[in-house]
Amino acid sequence: MDSLDARSRDVQDVQERTFCKWLNTKLESNGYPPMSSLIKDLSDGVKLIQLMVCYRDVSLGRYNKTPRMRVQKAENVNKALEFITSRGVKLTNIDIIDGNPKLILGMIWTLILRFTIADISEEGLSAKEGLLLWCQRKTEPYNKDEVNVQDFSTSWSNGLALCALIHCHRPDLLDYDKLNKTDRHGNTKLAFQIAAEHLNIPQLLEVEDLCDSSHPDERSVMTYIASFFHAFSTMDQAETVSRRVEKFAELMQSVWISRNDYERRVRLLLSAWSEKQMDWTASLFTGTYAEARERSAEFAAYKQTTKRTWVTEKQDIATLFGNVQTKLKTYGLREYLPPSGLSLVDVDNAWKALLASEAQRSRAINAEIRGIKEILRKKFAEVANDFEQRLHAISSELTAIDGPLEVQQQLVERIQTRISALSETLKHVAEAEAECNAANIEENDYTIFTCQDLEFELELLVQSISKKIAFIDNQIVSRNMTNLTPAQLEQFESTFRYFDKDETNTLNQSEMTAALASLGIVFSDEDMDYIYDQLLRDYGAVSFEAFINLLVEITEDQTSSEQLREAFRGIATDKPYVTELDLRIAHLPPSSIEFLREAIPHTHNDTAEPEYDYERWLDDVFA
Repeated sequence: MDSLDARSRDVQDVQERTFCKWLNTKLESNGYPPMSSLIKDLSDGVKLIQLMVCYRDVSLGRYNKTPRMRVQKAENVNKALEFITSRGVKLTNIDIIDGNPKLILGMIWTLILRFTIADISEEGLSAKEGLLLWCQRKTEPYNKDEVNVQDFSTSWSNGLALCALIHCHRPDLLDYDKLNKTDRHGNTKLAFQIAAEHLNIPQLLEVEDLCDSSHPDERSVMTYIASFFHAFSTMDQAETVSRRVEKFAELMQSVWISRNDYERRVRLLLSAWSEKQMDWTASLFTGTYAEARERSAEFAAYKQTTKRTWVTEKQDIATLFGNVQTKLKTYGLREYLPPSGLSLVDVDNAWKALLASEAQRSRAINAEIRGIKEILRKKFAEVANDFEQRLHAISSELTAIDGPLEVQQQLVERIQTRISALSETLKHVAEAEAECNAANIEENDYTIFTCQDLEFELELLVQSISKKIAFIDNQIVSRNMTNLTPAQLEQFESTFRYFDKDETNTLNQSEMTAALASLGIVFSDEDMDYIYDQLLRDYGAVSFEAFINLLVEITEDQTSSEQLREAFRGIATDKPYVTELDLRIAHLPPSSIEFLREAIPHTHNDTAEPEYDYERWLDDVFA
């Protein structure tokens, strides 16, 4: 019985000290002087009235602030108790004036429950259960062997639960991992000190109340722990308010950044569009196809690169604007109105203007290219048609030449001197055609000629002039050969022309050898070399004149009709005709055989083999 009484007195002492400290924190925070003795200072009702004023911030009316008589004290106490009862707090048999400790402590505990602990709520639980659940949730992450909150008594005796509460909310105030987990007094003292200095939680308990008691007083511990709940709840509320303001500030900053970004990008985009249109307006054509094609290539590159970038940017800007409006609407804020000239409508109108300018630019480039092509067609047609007319005129002059051979010779040579100028003119035609080709011009309604056509016609004219000159020269030579019959001249001339394959009016050594062999004149290789070299020294080349003179010498020396007949009879082995096989056996050159086949009249035998009548041919030649 004595131990129970002692324990009861210990609990009473702890509660009296704890509740007194708790009341003093309320009184002092409102400018009232603190109490020194809970039982004595509450007996006149003054502190109780002041406590109610502190909690509810209301006036209880007039009361006796310095009561001396019992009746005055009773009036004060009754006024306070009536106010407490009016607030839904049930009080019975409260003997405050006479200073009954148990009744007074019970009343104070009731007030603590009503005004401090009753409003605690955690997941549907309130008061004691809610406060306990809150403590359990806050200390759950910690080692259960060190912190295991199951009550408001022994669970707090090692100080680690208090340290865990502090560390959970303010890890900057203590390093839980570095605590000496066996130092019960040190941990409890540290928690009390940090709570008082940094969290504004008054130290309602003493270290011994927790660490040296086998069963710390539940009411006292709850009163102290409730201070942690309110302190941290206030902190959480402040953090919530701060987070709300921070979130709103972040939102407004985000909107502000997005708005500035939108306006900046719109200004840049509109400026780029305007600059591009001014560039197109200021860009003048020089009239050359290369420059027009360059402008066309630049325009195509613009559509494939710059324009596509602008289309993407325009869409991104519209999306950005929509995002800004959505953010503002989501938070019930006033919609964003861009500055004048920067709205999406302004952007769309500027885009339409750009497209119109772009279409105009495209038409201008196409018209310029078409115009240049037309000019190039006419330019080529003009020079080509003029060239063909000059070519035709010269050709007509060449055809119309008549009169004595010497006069004809002079006229042809005079025409020949005009070919050089005509060739230079053809270069201009080629240049004009090259310009048309560079411009991809495939048709030209202004002329039917191409440069290749005119080159071919010029080449034919040059050949005609050369042949005309050779013919006149040969005729002059033939006219001067009085010791040859007309038939011989005709035969020799036709032979010369036949073997003059390159139509240079000269024969090389192989051509001369073949020509002589076709006439039945055959020399050894050594003799032929000598004759050819001698002609080159005398005439510079085996011209028609040199060839005729050679034949004159040969025919005067050894060639007669009978000699030729004897030669052919030898080849034909006395047959009245000769065959191609006979000619080949006689080792005549192939070119001579080909000439004789064409020159000598022939018939066909039973096997369809040609038989060449050399007698008849020689009769015609030497008639």
